[in-house]
Amino acid sequence: MCALVVSGCATMPTVPFRGGERGYASWYGNEHHGRQTASGEIFDQEAMTAAHRDLPFGTVVRVHHRETNRSVTVRVNDRGPFVRGRIIDLSRGAARDLGMIQEGVAPVRVEVLQRGEAPPRQRRRIWNIFLPWRWFR
Repeated sequence: MCALVVSGCATMPTVPFRGGERGYASWYGNEHHGRQTASGEIFDQEAMTAAHRDLPFGTVVRVHHRETNRSVTVRVNDRGPFVRGRIIDLSRGAARDLGMIQEGVAPVRVEVLQRGEAPPRQRRRIWNIFLPWRWFR
């Protein structure tokens, strides 16, 4: 029981709020540059893009650094981060503009400016997972 309490206190949960969420942002770059993202785009570490677990691809968000009051506008084109307490992964270019390259992780507020829509290819893939068409042949 004590271990559960201590581990629960050690992580910062994401906190949803009206219009967005609060938590921690991290960044990724060199090792993913030139590779395909979850949306199918080729990752450009200098572009103003981000990875988010839930928001649809194409969603435009403003990421506000809560300690320095700097903010950037990015477009979601990948999935992640997969680390507890982090709510968004920024490209290297976005992290540089936000002033968090040295820190690596920063407290942020994420606000949705324009919600994206899943491309038809993604919607079809989701249906194929839940409804195997081969059953109806």
